[in-house]
Amino acid sequence: MALVAGSYEKFIWGFSLKTLTPLFSYPSHTAPIKCAAAAGPLAASGGADDAVHIYHLPSSSDAGSLLDHSAAVTSLSFFCAPSTPSIPRNLISGSDDGVVRIFDADPFVLLKEVKAHKKGGVADLAVHPSGRVALTVGRGDSSLVMVNLVRGRRSFSCRIEKEASVVKYGGESGDWFAMASEGRITVHNSEDARVIQEIDCGKKILCVAHGESGTLYTGGEDHHVTAWDTKSGKKAFCIQDAHKNRVKGLVSFKVESPKLIASASSDGVIRVWDVNMASSTDKWAPLLETDTKSRLTCLAGTSIRCKLIFHSDYSSL
Repeated sequence: MALVAGSYEKFIWGFSLKTLTPLFSYPSHTAPIKCAAAAGPLAASGGADDAVHIYHLPSSSDAGSLLDHSAAVTSLSFFCAPSTPSIPRNLISGSDDGVVRIFDADPFVLLKEVKAHKKGGVADLAVHPSGRVALTVGRGDSSLVMVNLVRGRRSFSCRIEKEASVVKYGGESGDWFAMASEGRITVHNSEDARVIQEIDCGKKILCVAHGESGTLYTGGEDHHVTAWDTKSGKKAFCIQDAHKNRVKGLVSFKVESPKLIASASSDGVIRVWDVNMASSTDKWAPLLETDTKSRLTCLAGTSIRCKLIFHSDYSSL
């Protein structure tokens, strides 16, 4: 299992989840990294330099770049078919020009470009577990858009009450999705976009991750990592002051024991937490911690077990 973190300083970082041992560090981009994704043996980063870089985790190698974008890359998501959950089939990206791009992942070639947002950029995107559709929220146009990934076209759009910065599918079969607008989370039914729950999180939400049994994790400007029960809309538990600064990334790992969640802060610290501690203590202590000494902007993770490969260049990590 591995974590990948991007930074404002243009570096991408790779870590083994088991020990937070560094796997690699590359100055991949020529501008700040804005997003990252990971699935199976692959990871990807998108930057303000309009580029996407691909990484092969088992060999800790930079596998090349995609230069098909004409604006900053703001969101990335891999799609793996349910029959082959550890083999990415597609990479979907969103950018500041409002375009969603669909790539084949073997080999990496551009299949389709879809103009999702006509008056703004893509703030975030979420791919349904079926791989048939993706949801995007816009920056500048306060809209929610559904993209048909099979036909490669925009299939639905609507204005939303308040501009959203994060969208995420949840549930085992993607039966609901959540949107974050400032300090509020709305949970919607995937079939008709009906609002199921409205959750007031207080301060601005910067990242979300979905867990098991309808759990949604949030992190942001309050420095906490909070778990919400989307069925009741109530707080399940909260890791108070999980970080000293804003929480910029969350990854939930659905392993049998222990159940883990990783968080990254804008001050460069990455921490791994045992979710099972929620029922036994109010005082949380991270299982693992590392300090990248950089301004982290995003975090992604994959459950594949990666071979550790060390290089002399990693001595500074």
